[in-house]
Amino acid sequence: MLDSNVGIYILKGTAPPVLLARLEDTDSGAIVTSSICLGEMLVKITAAEAPMLDILLRQIEVLPFDEAAARIYGTLPFKRRSFDRLIAAHALALGLTLITANEADFADVPGLKVENWMAA
Repeated sequence: MLDSNVGIYILKGTAPPVLLARLEDTDSGAIVTSSICLGEMLVKITAAEAPMLDILLRQIEVLPFDEAAARIYGTLPFKRRSFDRLIAAHALALGLTLITANEADFADVPGLKVENWMAA
């Protein structure tokens, strides 16, 4: 599951080559994102970057945040003003690994698999 921060790097054209190489090496359909992440990306991009978002969304599926994710969210350590807990709950509910540039934001979420594809 692609975290919004990684998506934003892609959309703004600032993603490092190592990330782009990992994405290219990944099977088609293997990478998804959360509807929560989509919302964050929409808030953080400019109108000029919106066409790039449309291209990205043709390549990755946006998964709806559902009841299972909501129930897991209710069990996680609470942090005010953060969508990270919602994203973590969504990844946990689906048994997915979260691809993020901010590993520290998710370090205290029990059982969450996290990978940083931004690092070499």
